[in-house]
Amino acid sequence: MQPTATVLVYSDDSTTREQVRLASGRRPVPDGPEVEFLECATPEAVLRELDRGGIDVCVLDGEAVPMGGMGLCRQIKDEVFQSPPVLVLMGRPQDAWLATWSRADAAVTLPVDPVDLATTLGSLLRRVALSA
Repeated sequence: MQPTATVLVYSDDSTTREQVRLASGRRPVPDGPEVEFLECATPEAVLRELDRGGIDVCVLDGEAVPMGGMGLCRQIKDEVFQSPPVLVLMGRPQDAWLATWSRADAAVTLPVDPVDLATTLGSLLRRVALSA
């Protein structure tokens, strides 16, 4: 039995958080761990949860208000020691350069494509498992 991974999902929009949960399912990829989701609606909640520890991957909504996931990602990469991998949700493919600027480990576009999201999240979870 594989361990359970904790995935933090940040968006001010509950529908976006739900799309991420539903698209990922309990096990995003067959050879990966089951996931538990921790939802956050504010940047402050994200930073608080990261301080507590135990987060394996973050999924951040680049379109969130008042602070987008890309700015929050950059802050996490600058301020959180050994931060978990971050997957950023972009509003459009042309925003890929912003995802690079934010130092995101991966990015997918909105609306969430279940196959793309699950595959990308699965690769980040594999990377976490290999580094453990």
